Amino acid sequence: MNAERRAYGPLGRTGITVSRLCFGALTIGPLQANLSVEEGADVLRRAFDLGVTFVDTAEIYRSDPYLKVALRGRDEVVLATKTYAYTAEGAEESLHKALEGVGRSWIDLFLLHEMDERTLDGHRPALEYFLRAKAKGLVRAVGFSTHSVAAVRKGAGLDDVDVIHPLMNREGLGLVDGTAAEMFAAVEAAHARGKGIYAMKALGGGHFYADAENALGQVAALPFVDAVAVGMKTPEEAELDWLIVRGLPVPDGLRRRVAARPRRLLVEEWCQGCAECVARCTHGALTINDGRATVDDSRCILCGYCASVCPEFCLKVV
Repeated sequence: MNAERRAYGPLGRTGITVSRLCFGALTIGPLQANLSVEEGADVLRRAFDLGVTFVDTAEIYRSDPYLKVALRGRDEVVLATKTYAYTAEGAEESLHKALEGVGRSWIDLFLLHEMDERTLDGHRPALEYFLRAKAKGLVRAVGFSTHSVAAVRKGAGLDDVDVIHPLMNREGLGLVDGTAAEMFAAVEAAHARGKGIYAMKALGGGHFYADAENALGQVAALPFVDAVAVGMKTPEEAELDWLIVRGLPVPDGLRRRVAARPRRLLVEEWCQGCAECVARCTHGALTINDGRATVDDSRCILCGYCASVCPEFCLKVV
């Protein structure tokens, strides 16, 4: 049995305390499960009732309506959001959109979305805007999310970056450079320099749900990871993930119910139609139509191997 792990802790040197499990809001929204506002808010509320006090979203997720409902009266919940803005003007627009969207007067963490080593420089004006917003109390901490080992290494040396949200899973599924071991080492070094770290994709976008206790538990147990963001779209998934991250026993019935949920291969709307997945699939389940990948569900065996070659991480089993 895994040792029980603490439920809460500091996010680097930000002065912010978060739950070790972070609710990833992508899955409840229109890009994935497309739940009704009330259904999605109910999943969030169940997570909050369990003890989750940390939520991750992004402008592209379009999940603000769920958050606006679920966050009412819950000022203790730490909210992180992300933007692709690269100018000060774009960053300002994103901040005001987020504030209005969730019905708050502040955002706890505002991150640059999906940075690599090069774009960290190109998006510098947006980062500097968020630093000014931080000085005004509109934002509590700033940073970036990334699928890149090189970006984590670079971010570790930037004094004005408070938080890094890196892709971390046992196989390195979705990394744009480096290996899983190299990412873990880069994150450990960044954390040692005081960066708040909350990991993403520990379950590989859903590919490792059949072995969730090991895949998620491995990342959650790392002493240099302050929290792990996991996408959830049912109350039972929230319960399962909470137990795993805490290192608590998972009832067999809960494990079976979550594992039995129907799954499908999702192609995200940002697919570029590069056809790498088509070449990788040995079952002829993927083709390119109108510039993006299309799935033949009758042929797809949900192995997830196609995701290992997707440069945009737009293929997920959900």
